[in-house]
Amino acid sequence: MEKILIVEDEKNFLEVLEFYFKEKGFDVDTAATGEEALEKVKNADVIVSDIKLPGEIDGIEILEKVKEEYPEIPVILITAYASVKDAVRALKIGAEDYIIKPFDLEKLEIVVKKALEANSLRREVEALRRELESIYEEKRFVTKSPGMKKVVDVVKRVAPQDVNVLIIGESGTGKSLLARIIHDLSPRKRRSFVSLNCAAIPESLLESELFGYEKGAFTGAYSRKRGIFELAQGGTIFLDEISSMSPMMQVKLLNAIQERRIRRIGGETEIEVDVRIITATNKNIEELVNRGEFREDLFYRLDVVRIEIPPLRERKEDIPLLAQHFADIYSEKFGKKIVGIDKKAMKLLENYNWPGNVRELENVIERAVALEDGEYITVNSLPSKIVEWEYKEIEKGFSLEKYIDDEIKKYLKTAYLKAGGDKKKAAELLGISYRSFRYYWKKYNL
Repeated sequence: MEKILIVEDEKNFLEVLEFYFKEKGFDVDTAATGEEALEKVKNADVIVSDIKLPGEIDGIEILEKVKEEYPEIPVILITAYASVKDAVRALKIGAEDYIIKPFDLEKLEIVVKKALEANSLRREVEALRRELESIYEEKRFVTKSPGMKKVVDVVKRVAPQDVNVLIIGESGTGKSLLARIIHDLSPRKRRSFVSLNCAAIPESLLESELFGYEKGAFTGAYSRKRGIFELAQGGTIFLDEISSMSPMMQVKLLNAIQERRIRRIGGETEIEVDVRIITATNKNIEELVNRGEFREDLFYRLDVVRIEIPPLRERKEDIPLLAQHFADIYSEKFGKKIVGIDKKAMKLLENYNWPGNVRELENVIERAVALEDGEYITVNSLPSKIVEWEYKEIEKGFSLEKYIDDEIKKYLKTAYLKAGGDKKKAAELLGISYRSFRYYWKKYNL
């Protein structure tokens, strides 16, 4: 129930307004002076005030105070004197409207409802703006590595150009995020962005997901369905794991790209489509082309501009930035007061090889924030796979073969001594056959 504050010094008129708006379902509060009104404004959804009021504070001053302290509350001014000067001044300050006595109560009600609707719309727009700013803040690439800076530079340059883009990168590097940013920075940003993971859709359903189908096209097709080419009309399609697409579907996708037309399954007419296509894969697609597993002509259609995202292990300098970035996000989300990551925990994060890339790092930090009770993320909040990971520097002249030979010899000797010189028992301790033990013993001349 909206709360209306009515400020009027004429008692009879105030009672009429109070009764009318209560009958219309409003929660009504009243004030006879400007001083009294200012004590109540913060609880109001809309204010209706006479300009001429007893005391030192008139309606204009109420308007000024409200716009200064509670700018979101709409104010409607009424007066018995038709003054263009007052009206202009009130509207400049921010009055929602200006009504001259005498007036129809229904007219005032309409003005009040319009003011509330306009304010509600403003709040929705502001909430959406904050949400979008939050999304963009979370979506931006946090980096200081040269490799990622090159990626960001390519994205900025290619996003406004209406060309197809192929994104290469391991799982978890942010391929879908990058595709979304390209769309958001493009002239197509006001149209749809539709994504599809080709590996997650069974081959039998992929065609209908891409191109849609007509009612009755097959068993279970009870109504017409539009595919993503139609849903993204004028916008962008993102096809993840494109390398998993079968040869037959590759042909159909190639035709759709070349002809800029699609036909729903069971349909008789072709539909013109205008979409930008961004694809991604974590495989060596050129190798697939060379082996004949991916069509060369489709590859060249998709690979107009290629963006390769380096894995996190190749940009270690980004780990502290990303870790702190995710810590800030999840600290706010979970209502924690975590200000950072302690040195020992950060060292472990930097040493880990991150096979799951940025996605894995985000997951680890989210978990740590959820578990942490102090101001800093500590080793105790990190998963065992991070804590137990042993990172070794590879020195110049290092030989993996010699290292392995030395380790084998060490274990052979240890087992032999522990078994009291019994080679059969030593083989059992090592989990190998006696024959294998004798082979290694002879090989290393022990």
